[in-house]
Amino acid sequence: MKTLPTGLQSHLDSGATTLAWCWRLTRSDGQVFGFTDHDLPLTFDGTTFEPGSGFTASEIRTGSDLSVDAQDAEGVLTSTTITETDILDGRWDNAAVEIWRVNWQDTSQRVFMRRGAIGQVRRGRVQFVAEMRSLSHVLNQTVGRTFQASCDAALGDARCGVNLNDPVFKGPGTVVTVAGDRSFTVSGLSAFADGWFALGTLTWTGGANAGRKAEVLTHEVGATDVTVTLLEAPVRPIATGDTFDITAGCDKRFETCKAKFANAVNFRGFPHIPGQDTVIRYAAKGGTNNGAVL
Repeated sequence: MKTLPTGLQSHLDSGATTLAWCWRLTRSDGQVFGFTDHDLPLTFDGTTFEPGSGFTASEIRTGSDLSVDAQDAEGVLTSTTITETDILDGRWDNAAVEIWRVNWQDTSQRVFMRRGAIGQVRRGRVQFVAEMRSLSHVLNQTVGRTFQASCDAALGDARCGVNLNDPVFKGPGTVVTVAGDRSFTVSGLSAFADGWFALGTLTWTGGANAGRKAEVLTHEVGATDVTVTLLEAPVRPIATGDTFDITAGCDKRFETCKAKFANAVNFRGFPHIPGQDTVIRYAAKGGTNNGAVL
């Protein structure tokens, strides 16, 4: 149960209210945006809540179980606040959301309703619909380790220990020719073996996508050209002359950890764990049962 501020409680008891919804969104890059369904800007706590984007919301749905409570927010794709490019670029993914109920005649009379995060964003030609998930969605995330044959560490993190800034595992490159929306030939990587950067990470340092990261699908070294193909096409087109830094990739296998990174001591998987075929395996005569690892 919420305890309302005295001023807001008196306003509600009056029988004639002037209430509005306000949403404060904080993106992962630290930028803060405010929206309201009122027809004029409202300001409190250092944030101005703008009505210009046509931001409206559905009813708040809350259950007594542990299911994820949700609310939909609908708005117009504007050129200054919420753009289609920013949505495609992931800038609004998992943005933190605060929802307030405010007396628009006196914004000091307000109550904090709930906190959550941006979930799925659906786009139309001129508008978007964003799902606001409650904090219970965090309960769906895996906590702790998973027993599996492959490594569950992220390459280069504290558990892995590989230094990705080592020139052996990192290199600068420049786009020479563009072969598609996510494939291009490059210069600067001829000293690396074929497939060295496959499943790695590419960070754009110049061009329209500067500052953005992308996953590498393949890295092919041919007789005359070196070709890099990304897992997904970037939001902004790749152009000749774009520069980037690229880091080596890992397929999470023990053999790769040992041979490519010399990091077997930090391998975070269980390479000898029995596979699913062990469940249906049966005893049989023969010379294959010699006590070795199956």
